[in-house]
Amino acid sequence: MKITSLITTLALLTTSLSFAGGEGWMHDFEAAKKKAAAENKDLLVDFTGSDWCGWCIKLNEEVFQHDPFKKGIAENYILVELDYPRDKSKMDEATIAQNEKLQTSYAIKGFPSILLMDAQGRPYAKTGYQEGGPEAYLKHLSEIQNNKKELGEELATARKSEGLDKAKALFAILAEMPEGHASHYVKAEEEIIKNDPEDVTGFTAKKNQEQAMFGLETGLQTAMEAGKTDEALALVDSFITIHKVDGEKKQEILSIKFNILMKDNNFEAAEKLLDEIVAVDPESQYGKGAASFKPRLEKMKVEAAEEE
Repeated sequence: MKITSLITTLALLTTSLSFAGGEGWMHDFEAAKKKAAAENKDLLVDFTGSDWCGWCIKLNEEVFQHDPFKKGIAENYILVELDYPRDKSKMDEATIAQNEKLQTSYAIKGFPSILLMDAQGRPYAKTGYQEGGPEAYLKHLSEIQNNKKELGEELATARKSEGLDKAKALFAILAEMPEGHASHYVKAEEEIIKNDPEDVTGFTAKKNQEQAMFGLETGLQTAMEAGKTDEALALVDSFITIHKVDGEKKQEILSIKFNILMKDNNFEAAEKLLDEIVAVDPESQYGKGAASFKPRLEKMKVEAAEEE
């Protein structure tokens, strides 16, 4: 009975943890990093939406499920699938929490996103769906894997410099990385700060603003969940004043304030804020977006007045 019970339990567990990638894919990111380090391999991390993302499904069916891909990839990579399905009933809470954290950490905004990383989780290349089947995809991965060697050479060259020159060289390398990638090169960031105490590069100010932005988002979420709209608006105004943001960054922050006003149906204040966003820079994406939304807002105001 005990053996039967154990087998049944294991079978249920296997079913509950079955993912689109199938056999050969890991889902525990930290465990995958340890395995990659032990086997001297890199990570191929698939950020996917297995039950809704058409291109994710095509990539899985045309490439990942085929033996030529599995055999061709095994020598160099540990495969990691991070799934974001609409139906999460077969996922445990720990996996869901892990995946949400990693989506934020690596700034994943589209699916599928395929990241090549070293065993420390530092990304060096990004790709997605590619047509042509498993052989073509393996060739594509081989080509972009060269990014790792090139990045390593650039970092090594930069570290041969001294003082501010070293900081500037490292800063230039990190600045070229996609959003969400540079923050994983902690040693390089520490070297920039150490060698640029006067913050000539602006790196320290940028990092401080990123941390403050995270604090703002956390504070806004808490205030809005508590229904404290005025508190949320005050947090946005305070952020702009304290951090002296301008340009597109200011428009981005004001857009957050606009969304809060719209959620509160404060159309009058929202209309004035659109004008403020446009005034900062009419030609930016935020400026153009605010201008194009004004007719729609006017229509919403009329409809709201008629309902009253």
